[in-house]
Amino acid sequence: MAIKPVELEKFYRLINHGPTTMISAKAEGIENVMSAAWVCAVDYLPKAKLMVIIDKAAYTRKLIEKSGYFAVQIPIAKQAKLVVEMGLSRKENPDKLDKLSLFYQEGFDVPLVEGCAAWIICKVIPEPENHEKHDMFIGEVLASWADDRIFNKGHWQFDDAPDELRTLHYIAGGQFYKIGKGVNVTSGEE
Repeated sequence: MAIKPVELEKFYRLINHGPTTMISAKAEGIENVMSAAWVCAVDYLPKAKLMVIIDKAAYTRKLIEKSGYFAVQIPIAKQAKLVVEMGLSRKENPDKLDKLSLFYQEGFDVPLVEGCAAWIICKVIPEPENHEKHDMFIGEVLASWADDRIFNKGHWQFDDAPDELRTLHYIAGGQFYKIGKGVNVTSGEE
């Protein structure tokens, strides 16, 4: 596996298939990670942007508000249990981060979760009304990377990926689905 940069104008391909995500942030030396399903691309030109919904009660939100930065990770199937654990409140589960390994990419003071399919680092675009009224944060994408075993040359390679490397799609009550087999209409396959 190699973590390779993804061009900013193609970052949206990392999240357009609707995966469950994990959001991380750090402020004043405190790190946190939370699970999130409501994440989507907003724009890719002239500046790459994405949107996340983060409830006022979320511990990670306070870190984002203090630092102005966050990261979005796209976990893989073998991380399903970890995604559920990161969805628990840090206030009630202060040791939850002991269950994962974090790393940092050079030039960014935002923690990233090891073992994911992709990572996107964002700087918050301040829009206080959206933050308060809708719990919505829009981030300018500063950098993105992906695991080259499953994202290469600007495209996901799921058809050839083993099940444990497929991305997760959360339904409810602990139920996930893994991304399935592709349908390529340009080649005539169904």
